[in-house]
Parts: sequence; structure tokens; C-alpha cells
Amino acid sequence: MPKITPVRHLIVVLGDQLNLDSSAFKGFDPKRDCVWMAEVHEESTHIWSSKQRIALFISAMRHFAKELEKAKVPLHYSTLEDSDNTQSLDRELLRAIKTLKPQALLMTAPGDWRVLEKLKGIAKQTNIPLEIREDDYFFSTVREFAQHSKGRKQIRLEYWYRELRKKHNILMEDNQPIGGEWNYDHDNRSAFGKEGPPPIPEPLRFKADEITKDVIQLVNTRFADHPGELAPTLEGFGWPVRRADALLVLSDFMKNRLPLYGQFQDAMWTNEAWLFHAHIASALNLKLLSAQEVVDAAQTEFIKGRAPIAAVEGFIRQILGWREYVRGIYWTQMPGYLERNALSANTPLPAFFWTGKTSMNCLEQTITQSLRTGYAHHIQRLMVTGLYTLLLGVQPKEVHAWYLSMYVDAVEWVELPNVIGMSQFADGGLMASKPYVASGKYIDRMSNYCKTCIYKPDQAHGKDACPMTTLYWDFLMRHESSMGKNPRMVMQVRNLKRMSEEAKQAINAQAKEHRKALISK
Repeated sequence: MPKITPVRHLIVVLGDQLNLDSSAFKGFDPKRDCVWMAEVHEESTHIWSSKQRIALFISAMRHFAKELEKAKVPLHYSTLEDSDNTQSLDRELLRAIKTLKPQALLMTAPGDWRVLEKLKGIAKQTNIPLEIREDDYFFSTVREFAQHSKGRKQIRLEYWYRELRKKHNILMEDNQPIGGEWNYDHDNRSAFGKEGPPPIPEPLRFKADEITKDVIQLVNTRFADHPGELAPTLEGFGWPVRRADALLVLSDFMKNRLPLYGQFQDAMWTNEAWLFHAHIASALNLKLLSAQEVVDAAQTEFIKGRAPIAAVEGFIRQILGWREYVRGIYWTQMPGYLERNALSANTPLPAFFWTGKTSMNCLEQTITQSLRTGYAHHIQRLMVTGLYTLLLGVQPKEVHAWYLSMYVDAVEWVELPNVIGMSQFADGGLMASKPYVASGKYIDRMSNYCKTCIYKPDQAHGKDACPMTTLYWDFLMRHESSMGKNPRMVMQVRNLKRMSEEAKQAINAQAKEHRKALISK
């Protein structure tokens, strides 16, 4: 407990703001200012967070607190085990305000609308000024994105991405993209083929130190009924929880996996969780890494001839393009964005999403992996779990809650637009020009999941029919009128029109039986 009373600035540091270089620390005076951090039960239960996610946040927070103490930064920190912890973010901050009597609250902009509203409410309740500073771990500001999107009915990634490429001179030459193309999607969609993936370098994982071991024990005890698995082993938990570790993970990716990342970024393979992906999203979202240093590292690999343009551009587009884009969507569209449901989807989330126990091999592989590791790559999320919930017609807010619960890199500003806009098309096309719908044939083409599945991806009805394929055609039938007006869906709707009425009736009946079976479980 610091001895500074009264405090000039109480610096509010949230669990996803773990860097000493953040805007909140500019002008920090250890003789007059104090940092406030709190672990609270409510932040793990307002959404039923997985054990992996809870452990990552708490361990990273405790490591950052240790870093602050080492730097002799005055710190007011509440742990979950503190007997006087109120277990609520707002009540804990009110308790600290009562003790420290700060003249003002100061923080870097949070990544969650709900949290921002809470903090604004506390400032109003206590009549203490709240200063919110820009988060400079991004390339752009929300105001810049709002200006870019002003007057647009549809806000497309490509135009925003090009604008940022030019502004920050990323992969540019004389105001033109290096190589003559803005993106290399056409080179970045390869499957592994029958022979399987080339040798995959083991990802860099970290042994649990004493802090992390204590956190794992705490989570397994206090949140025993929460989803997922957690153990103090490399397989059980190996995420970077310190900036030094995050930098090592970044370097490991650049050296060992970036060259093949682009080519195989959409591929999936049985029992292979990590493949050629970076596994740095959680470190980025906790602010253990900045977007700028990640993009700089990737661009350097291209300049030095160690990675091809397609891989480097594809990776940079995820950081400079997609992250900046979804952040802008989130903050310009909230709070109403959470409630969007353009397709009127109201089916409950199937219970097997919390266990992985399903006869559909693609879903079993993706969900059990997610429960075990807190991770799945973007195609597993978009075109396996996301595709299934979209075709089934699951209520978008329930899908959002599952993703936010499950993944270690899930912070609402990035997760919500990915689910509502991209995965579930619940915003009616603000983000995506078409719903990402496909039959089981797509999964068969991009993975080997179907090879050992009891269902056949090319069959839409009958005892061997793939539920993804059945639900795909059922989706088109249910939304034929609206999808027929979408230029990018014309071919799929045209294929539906060629189908016989007998086949349509069989598919409709099988889709109803599938939904009925889920409800009965």
C-alpha cells in the first residue's frame, strides 16, 4: 500500500494494458502519482471465461505488478485472494479512491465499452476528473477511423488498409505497393494436400514460474467449474506473460514460421493446433507488444530477403489492417453493435460447444483444441465454429459470449466485430460484403478433418450427410430472398434454384431433425 496521500493522479491500469510505455505513464511522478490495478471475480464471470483465459490475464497482471514494484512505482494492487476485495472493478476502484483521495483519475483508453462506462460512472459519482488518453500501441486513432468511415453505408477493410499503408509507408515504394499489388490473398489459400503439412517448427512455449504456478492453482480451485483445461506444464499453459517472453515469441515466429505463414494460413490439420501461425495475438492484446514493432519486424524480414512478399503482406494485413479496422468498427458502432441480429438468428448455442463432444469431426477437433489450449486459428474460428453457428442460426450474442469466454486473445474490441460482423453477418453487411457460408466441401478442401469423419461432405441429406452441408443448403433456402439480392451470393442462390423440390424437402426435414436432436441433449 503506497504512503502517498493524497495522490495527484491515480493511474488506472486494466488487465489488457500491461506496458510501462503506455500513454497513461507519460508525465508520471512517483512522488505524487500512484498506479491502481485489481483482480476481481466479476471480470471472469460476467462472461463464463475459460481457465486458460483467466490464468493468462491474472498471471500477466501479477508479472506486470512485479515489474512496477521493481521500478519503484507506487502501486495499489488487489489480488483475488485479498479478504477485503469486493470482487467488482467499480467497487474496488471506489475503495481505492476512499483510501488514496486522488485529485484525478488517469488512464489509457480501455478496450471494452462496458468497462469504459463503469469508469465514467465512478468519475461522475465521486466528482473526480477522469482523463482518458489515446492508446498509442495502435497505428491509428478511433477519430481517424470515424473520419474515414463518415458517410459510408459499408465500411470495407481494403480501403482503410491501403490508407494506413500509405500513411505509415509500409511495404510501399514511390507511393505504390511493393510488388505492384495491395494484397496477395490469391497466394495465401493453400491446403496441405494429401501428404500433410511440411515439418512444423515447435512453437515457443514457456515453463510456468512460481507466479504462474500459483495462478494456475488459484484458477483451478476458484474457477473449477469454468470451461477448459489448465496445468503447470508446457502443454497445459505456455503463453507469454511478460514482455521479454512476448519479444522472444515474436522473434521465433519471424525466424521459423513467417516464410510459410502466408501460403498455409488457411489450412487445417488433425491434431495440429499451432501450424505456421504467430501465436502473438494475446501478447498484442495485453500490450506486451505494440502493433508498430510487430509490423516493423515483419517488414524487415522481407527487406532482408528472409520471407516472401505474399507471406509478409498477408501477416501485416492482419496487424496493420484487420486489428485497426475492427477496433474502429467497435468504437464507432457501440453500444448498439452488440445487439445486431440482421438474420434474426435465435437458436441457442449447442451444449457441445462447452465440451467438444460431437460426432462432427471438424467441430470436435476445433472445440477440444480450444478448450485445451485457449487457441484456434482464424479459419478454425471463421469457417468451422463460426460457419456452423451461422448456418444453424445461433443467437449472435451467444456466439459472441462463447468466443469471448474461450480464447486467450479475446478482448471485446477485437472479438465482437469479428463475431457479429465477420463470422455471423449479424450487422447486415456493414463489415462483410457477403456472409461467409460454405458447405462441408470447403472444410474437406482445407483440412483432413473429413477423412476420418462419419459424415460425407458432398452429401446434403441421407444418413451419411454432413450437417454442415445440410445446414448450408437449409440456410440458403431460409434466406433465399435476401441472399438473392446480394451480388456476391448470386452463384450460390442460382445453384439452389437448380435443386429439385424433392431434395429441398429432404434437406429441410434433415435440418429440422438436426436442430431437434441438439435441443434434446
